[in-house]
Amino acid sequence: MSTSALPHEAVVTFAQIDGYAVARRLGYVSGIASQQPNRLRATFRSIGALIGLSRDELLTDAEILRTQAIAILCERAGALGATAVLNTQFHVSEGDDGKCTVVAFGEAVILIAAAQRSA
Repeated sequence: MSTSALPHEAVVTFAQIDGYAVARRLGYVSGIASQQPNRLRATFRSIGALIGLSRDELLTDAEILRTQAIAILCERAGALGATAVLNTQFHVSEGDDGKCTVVAFGEAVILIAAAQRSA
């Protein structure tokens, strides 16, 4: 079994990858990333919204959390010996205190080339 993390490219939202077949299903894995609110950043965002600036920084925060959640997901899948994670889904929530949490989860699998399976 491999203990190294999967490359992020091996995480897909599809149920299958063309040209590959699932040789073994290893179970579901998840990765969770969260961030406490930053009042200064929130204040600048509010001011920016009032004067018509874009919300790029908010999107950047969400993208950072998404990337962190996928990295944890890849580490856990790699520890199982997976070569890919299929059916990946994301859940994003914001608590009453403004804390943002991103959960990434999917099925860890071992893939083989479809040609190998038929041989």
